[in-house]
Amino acid sequence: MVLTSPPARPTSRPKAYRRPRRRVFWVRRTLVAALVLLVVVTSWSLYGALRGPGDDTPTKLAEWARDHGLGPVVTVSEEIQYKLDPPVTGGTPDSSVLAAGAHEAPTTRFEQVSLQTRVASPVSPALPGEGVYVPAVMTPSGPLVQVTYVRPDAVHTSYLTGVAWMSHRMRFVLHPGYEDPGTGGMSQPDAVTHAQLRGLAATFNGGFKLKDSGGGYYDHGTTIGTLTAGAASFVVYRDGHATVGTWGGDVSMTSDVVYVRQNLKPLIQGGVIASNLDSDVQGTWGVTVGGGLAVWRSGIGVTAAGDLVYVGGNALTVSALADVLHRAGAVTAMQLDINTAWVSYMYYTHPTSTPVPHKLVPFQRSLARYLSPVSRDFVAAYLP
Repeated sequence: MVLTSPPARPTSRPKAYRRPRRRVFWVRRTLVAALVLLVVVTSWSLYGALRGPGDDTPTKLAEWARDHGLGPVVTVSEEIQYKLDPPVTGGTPDSSVLAAGAHEAPTTRFEQVSLQTRVASPVSPALPGEGVYVPAVMTPSGPLVQVTYVRPDAVHTSYLTGVAWMSHRMRFVLHPGYEDPGTGGMSQPDAVTHAQLRGLAATFNGGFKLKDSGGGYYDHGTTIGTLTAGAASFVVYRDGHATVGTWGGDVSMTSDVVYVRQNLKPLIQGGVIASNLDSDVQGTWGVTVGGGLAVWRSGIGVTAAGDLVYVGGNALTVSALADVLHRAGAVTAMQLDINTAWVSYMYYTHPTSTPVPHKLVPFQRSLARYLSPVSRDFVAAYLP
């Protein structure tokens, strides 16, 4: 037998073996660089979003996440939040809120004030003071804003829905948000200015983000989105009075129109509540926190006399919102924004030169919400 030595190991691999290694190296390097770039860009984008003006840091984070493909993560967190704190059924509300109207007649101070007709409660029997208006913003010629409270329905009886009646004599102004629709080309800033404080009577939230609203936004010749036929529309005219109508039907563009804010379809039209309020609620009337039906909602309507009524509060289904608006005298009405971060209504008293804000209902945001730049549009009502 002849013994032979094993072949010597090559000192280096042939080129055919080196190339895949180089290719893997460059692929890895490219992926790492892309990941670093993604983290840098994402972090800078998130930092910019959180650095924006306003007091809504949690909401800014959620909005940023939805705009960057993380909607499912936000939805899951909201579902958990909703399950941990669902709307309560049954029970009785805080009676102290109704105390001002419990006498069912104006106090001595306001005994000459003409109050609006009592709003019939959705729950029978009504509680003392429930649905009875009290003056909120007074002028020598009478109240410009009156407020009252009713329970939303026969299920969520521990909650009180706020109702604010606003005289058609007031001057309404649509303020843009710095992000939605943006301030470019707009006649108003993204906050109530110091010069406007003296005549400020009320402020309230606008509708959905324009990409979700199903309509457009108009301000003195500047249009964002598309003014859509059939859309529920909040319209302000040159003399300052406002109304609610269906675009292309009872309201349309004229030389007297200065502001239009559209949002979804009408809740009430011609005095009749829409028949589809319980159909595809999430798809038709907006995605809610946790997918619940009874959540924070708001709406605006116009009465036969031309006055406006705002309704807002917690544990409101779409049907309950429309029902309370109808009970408050709205012949045409639309839903505004929904969910706890966006519903807000303040009225302002003027004991001194500085107006004092009051919450209609105990919503989440600051009383000074509209006195500094905000990301979403809102409506301000000023003295005549």
